Amino acid sequence: MGVFLLKKIKILCVGKASKQFCRDGCDEYLKRLKPFYDVTVTEIPEQPTVKKECDEMLKRISGCCILMDVLGEQIASEDLADILKNEHQRTDEIVFVIGGASGVDDRIRTNAKRRLSFGRVTYPHQLARLLLCEQLYRAATIINRIPYHK
Repeated sequence: MGVFLLKKIKILCVGKASKQFCRDGCDEYLKRLKPFYDVTVTEIPEQPTVKKECDEMLKRISGCCILMDVLGEQIASEDLADILKNEHQRTDEIVFVIGGASGVDDRIRTNAKRRLSFGRVTYPHQLARLLLCEQLYRAATIINRIPYHK
């Protein structure tokens, strides 16, 4: 009997989830994602400059890099499901990057295969992480035809 390896998703973000409601929400969606993906969250400590934060992020990016960016492409949940499905056919790991309060530098933008947005409003990075976790779970349910997304 062979071993089934789950595809990987890494959430790479600056700063810790210090707000309890954000931690609780992320933990809930990460738990729900376990049957579908091997998901890890890597927190980069806040640095004195964006350059230093991005230096640390670049060391940890492998596979397909998707930057969460207020100026990125606005997509529907079904589009995110298609992105996950299609990118995981090409690579075993997708890395979602969430910058800190001052964003990211151009090295991250040019390294990213895609730039996605949850809209033109700016969210605190902790809330953006919670939204991403929920949307990843929603995408997994769409892909697997589980009645969560309506």
